[in-house]
Amino acid sequence: MAVEVAVIGTGWCGGIRAETLSRSALVSKLHICDIKPDRLAEVQKLTNAATATADYQEIINNPRILAVYICTTPEQTHFPIARDCLQAGKHVLLEKPIALELWEADTLITLAKRGNLKFTIGYSQRFNTKLAYAKKKITDGTLGKPVSVMVSRHLSRSLGKKIASRVRLSPAAMESTHDLDLAFWLLEPAKPVRVYSQGAYGYMQPVNGSYDIMWSTVTMDNGVLVAIGGGWNLPPSYPNYCATWIEITGTEGSLFLDDTQRDNWLNTVADGTQFPMSTMPGEQVDHVFAGQMGPETIYFLESILLNRPVMVTPESARRVMEVYCAADLSAERNEPIDLPLSNEALSGIAEIVAARK
Repeated sequence: MAVEVAVIGTGWCGGIRAETLSRSALVSKLHICDIKPDRLAEVQKLTNAATATADYQEIINNPRILAVYICTTPEQTHFPIARDCLQAGKHVLLEKPIALELWEADTLITLAKRGNLKFTIGYSQRFNTKLAYAKKKITDGTLGKPVSVMVSRHLSRSLGKKIASRVRLSPAAMESTHDLDLAFWLLEPAKPVRVYSQGAYGYMQPVNGSYDIMWSTVTMDNGVLVAIGGGWNLPPSYPNYCATWIEITGTEGSLFLDDTQRDNWLNTVADGTQFPMSTMPGEQVDHVFAGQMGPETIYFLESILLNRPVMVTPESARRVMEVYCAADLSAERNEPIDLPLSNEALSGIAEIVAARK
């Protein structure tokens, strides 16, 4: 069964999703939307999209479109567009973050439940084969009882500057969010109960006042310790380079995962050292997709057609949001923050959000 789908926002991630969908036999017609005419024309030519528009209301008002992939920036656009799509009865995959405020996330979750719609957030790292293997080794008991999970992720400053220049969100909210989701997924059904976070300033501070890096320690309700580090100040290198190191320990074993992308090393006279296929989303390489975002894109569509659960529930994305909000507050106050968030903590987070605006 082939269906009509749409991509709203055809930049880097949206372009990947649009190209992936255009190659799938599950898609009868692809519709795209972007406010930049040149990019819209480029992606329409690349994907042979049935329609291309600058007004996302045309997507919403098309009753034949079953699912919408929302990949817009700046991130402030996520809530209103997702809300409108869900209200129109569309299944939605929304790039992270789920929202900028917790009440917005709650609203989207309620709309999806009320409409019996598939709604997921683009935490594509769950489709990284190394991380899927880690989930398997925890679930099947190979590592015994989990004791700790540590993830250290670094991006090049060219990408960090691009992200930090468009929205005033911290490394915890924009980068560690992937690894918080990863850790909580690995440790299900454990829940986070306490967060302590610290940040360090450097190159990014003049750009928008952002930390260069943040480390957050999260205590789970079963005693497991989670340590997440995220930064975006690596020296300029291959475009959008991302390097990740993961350590998982348990009572019966340990698992170390090298996802620093140094296994593909291209060196040319013209451009020097490059690390192809080293971005978080991945990229199309002729007939195959190298990375996570391609498989994630198709998985969501299959979840709709086969009526199976989405990989990332919006409730889990909301939990991640609560934790990185707590991390921001912890770094601001230099003290641990308990979860779920108290009214006093929510007030403190609201002050941080207001200051960013």
